[in-house]
Formats: sequence, structure tokens, C-alpha cells
Amino acid sequence: MKVLVPVKRVIDYNVKAKVKSDGSGVDLANVKMSMNPFDEIAVEEAIRLKEKGAAEEVIVVSVGVKQAAETIRTALAMGADRGILVVAADDVHQDIEPLAVAKILKAVIDQEQPGLVITGKQAIDNDMNATGQMLAALLGWGQATFASKLDIDGDAAKVTREVDGGLQTISVKMPAIVTADLRLNEPRYASLPNIMKAKKKPLDEKTAADFGVDVSPRLEIVSVKEPEGRSAGIKVGSVDELVSKLKEAGVV
Repeated sequence: MKVLVPVKRVIDYNVKAKVKSDGSGVDLANVKMSMNPFDEIAVEEAIRLKEKGAAEEVIVVSVGVKQAAETIRTALAMGADRGILVVAADDVHQDIEPLAVAKILKAVIDQEQPGLVITGKQAIDNDMNATGQMLAALLGWGQATFASKLDIDGDAAKVTREVDGGLQTISVKMPAIVTADLRLNEPRYASLPNIMKAKKKPLDEKTAADFGVDVSPRLEIVSVKEPEGRSAGIKVGSVDELVSKLKEAGVV
């Protein structure tokens, strides 16, 4: 069975994003970029499935700018077998919207015929949490979102999901889409020998036009601004004063 994992190039989660002076978007100049953390978890889970013998090959796909090749190489250094880069933009500030990404991924999946697709539940830059669900709809496959545990049982995937009330365990017939949550696993660090080996692993480069997908944005960013700072708290001298302040704030 092949396992396909889409990965996205995003601002490193340790970096504080800054808004451009003209308010047109986030400033990416000289900013460290990394693999989306949820996608990293998805890559780790796919590699673990291969190590268990449940998968034969792990394919990593990224849709975006040419620089996303570095993100794919990171996944290859972790243990993925090969990568596919779909160049869909020239400007690093252009974010390919979920529907366009899902259409491109569907075209790749039609060619590769994986038995399972594991994606991150969302990207930390736009937090849309939509690509996996849209991809499942386009393919007509079953889906299991927010997975915190994944087991392969014959031709089905048994998935434990994190829901508002606790945990829910479901079984979906493969091929299927699974989106990884934070507690699914802890990704490994790539060793230096594996980083060197990753440079020789195959990485195919294609374009959105190769799949006949229009990536023109449907959304327009009107303005971007920093979140307002929180006001300082105050100390109260007694419980009665606390209750009074809470009443003034409309909390009680």
C-alpha cells in the first residue's frame, strides 16, 4: 500500500509573524520557513506505518512555490521515499487556497493510487482546516478527521478522533483520508546521514497547469493587522470587590 502525505511550507512556529507596514499581509522577508507541524505529524505516522509493514511506500506532495522543495527534502530525511512538488505560485506571499490544493491533490492521487492519504488537520498560517475534507469529497472517499490514534485493520483504518466531548473511535474503509491531530505522535528528528540520503531521493517537479487546475484566488485580503494587546489586570482587596468588578464587566 502506498501512503501519500501532503505537506505545506509555513512560517516556523517559533517565529513571531509580523504584518507588513501597508497592512496587505504578513511579512515573509528573511523569515525562517518550516514544514507545517501537523503535516510533520502526518509524515511521521506514515513512516511508522511503513516500519510496521502496513505500507510499502511513503510519497510526500507539496503545492506552492519552488522553495517548498526544501520542505519535501525534510520529509525525505525523516524517512519518506519520494516527493512530488507542484509549483503553483511564483510569489511566496501567494497562498494557494484549499479547494485548488484539493483539486491538485486529487489529480496526483488519481495517478499514484495510494491506499491511504494522511494530512495535517490544518495549516498554522491560515488555520482553514478544509483541504482534507474537500479532498475526501472530491474523491468520494471516507474520511476521519482530528486523528489521535491510527491502526490499520485489513482494508479498514481504525481511527480515534478528538471531539468536544472526549474521544470517538471509528472505522473507515480504505482508500481513505485521515487528518492528523497534535497527539497522534511525536515526529522524529532527521539524522545527518538521512539528511544526506534525502538529497538523492527522487523529487518530481510539476505545475498546476500540468493538472489543468486554476489556482487563481477566490478570496481577496482586504487588510491585515496585529491583534490588539490585552489590557493589564487589576488587584482587588476583597471578595465583595471582586464580585462588584465582575458585575460591572457583565460576567455575573
